[in-house]
Amino acid sequence: MTHTTKRIIMNNIVMTLSTISAVIGMGFLFWILGILVINGVDALTWTIFSQEGAPPGYENSGLKHALIGQLLIVGAATVVGVPLGILAGTYLSEYGQKAKLAETIRDISDIMMSAPSIVIGAFVYAVVVAPMGHFSGWAGSIALTIIMLPIILRTTDDMLNLVPSTLREAAFALGAPKYKVIIQVVYRGAKAGILTGILLGVARVAGETAPLLFTSFNDNFLNTDMNEPMASLTVTMYNYATSPYEDWQKLGWAAAFILSMFILTLNILGKLFLLKKKGR
Repeated sequence: MTHTTKRIIMNNIVMTLSTISAVIGMGFLFWILGILVINGVDALTWTIFSQEGAPPGYENSGLKHALIGQLLIVGAATVVGVPLGILAGTYLSEYGQKAKLAETIRDISDIMMSAPSIVIGAFVYAVVVAPMGHFSGWAGSIALTIIMLPIILRTTDDMLNLVPSTLREAAFALGAPKYKVIIQVVYRGAKAGILTGILLGVARVAGETAPLLFTSFNDNFLNTDMNEPMASLTVTMYNYATSPYEDWQKLGWAAAFILSMFILTLNILGKLFLLKKKGR
């Protein structure tokens, strides 16, 4: 058997094993999504969106309190985390570049992206919740902001670095100041990638449960005061899904379906923006 024949056989073996592994992985994925869709759609009713939580056995029980709480907590984290992440990424790409401080920030950001979310929740509990003496929606937003920030920071840094330096040089040659070059040239060239990073960051924090258990805790009733414990869809889903009551379990399936579809939509939008950018 020649060396070329051996390589062809080995290549076919590896390709076959890789294909089988991919099919098995996709099979598990569609199995999970199938069960989620079947149980989630079956549990969906209008009362889920119009009614608050109720004790087990009550017909008019819904997830209105959790949906509004989730929007408030994630929305506050997005309002704070997105500008901070974009500005920090801009500093790394346009000002810090290869400086020691910039490299240190990049390293810390990479570490933060791999840090378990429950650790961040415990940290925010120690520095925010414990001194305040009570859980709050603001504490939950702070935890989610810390999780979101390094994702947007690194994405912005990478996307800005992909913008050709010749565009910057051409703008400088026309007499444009640095801030105008960044806003009108660099940001425009990287807007699809930056938006993708924002969507992925929001999708990441929207599905977090552990940090909210330590910070915003939960509330079975509608509350819009961010200074008080606040319901979230993820924690409510966890509580309902693990309860012994069948009606609460159905609400847990509905919450899981709504949350999964929201995160899936954000991820698909992020991929579409990236494909659109590559298509150009």
